[in-house]
Amino acid sequence: MLTSYSQTAIATKKGVDRLVQQQSDEHVLAVLNWLTPVDYASQQDDYYSRRQEGTGQWLLDSVKFQDWRESSKKTLFCPGIPGAGKTILTSIVVDNLIAMFGRDPTIGLAYIYCNFKRKDEQKLNDLLASLLKQLAQGLPSLPGSVKELYERHKRENLRPSIYEIAKCIQSVVALYSKVFILVDALDECQSSDDCRASFLEEIFNLQEKCAVNVFATSRFIPEVTREFEDSDWLEIRATEEDVRKYLDGHLKPRKAFLKKNIELQNEIKEKIAAATMGMLVDTSTLRRTC
Repeated sequence: MLTSYSQTAIATKKGVDRLVQQQSDEHVLAVLNWLTPVDYASQQDDYYSRRQEGTGQWLLDSVKFQDWRESSKKTLFCPGIPGAGKTILTSIVVDNLIAMFGRDPTIGLAYIYCNFKRKDEQKLNDLLASLLKQLAQGLPSLPGSVKELYERHKRENLRPSIYEIAKCIQSVVALYSKVFILVDALDECQSSDDCRASFLEEIFNLQEKCAVNVFATSRFIPEVTREFEDSDWLEIRATEEDVRKYLDGHLKPRKAFLKKNIELQNEIKEKIAAATMGMLVDTSTLRRTC
């Protein structure tokens, strides 16, 4: 009788614990979604899935990238011409950081993919809120500063100010030993209302106070490049090796005389690689001829 009662009590306690945990998880999710509903993880998965296997290794192997990854409070700016593959390479860097530090709770990671088509959800407040959301959800439990921010504004149905979000980000970053912040396509971050300049200012201010490493890409436009005059630069260009791997994965000869002529296939690839150095080739027209 006593044993049966004890087992029932244990089962009841486990059920209560599961319910409490579920409610806690739901509360955390509600707080994070209140900060911003935008989920850059889905964009990361999409961009990374588009890469050609093996491309981008030159960047990961470069001295400048490895120095940036292993150092602290360092910025690496990677400009490139349109079509050079900046966004795909950013996704490769994000994947590399996740693979190396994803299980280390002392290392934080947050990334933004700027897109001029998403300007309504990429105002300064939104961008900072997204950084805060990603860094908060990377910790074992929801930081007290984030809970306080939520409780202080949710009751009044108000949004926190840029200053409040920036201050909260700093408190969350301080919980990590090191944080990586990556921003792709800064040229597509809206410049109206000084959004882009203010966003970079907030990031660099954070870097001055905390152990934050910044990685950014952009086209070559003066409004962006002058912000990184004192940073390390690594231009993003499609290497011959990357172009060849891309062509190997996308050029599938359909015409009989090409299918059997490997030498001619290689010659075509060499010509294309030579003509497209620095820019990823769009093979849509080439497929029709092959």
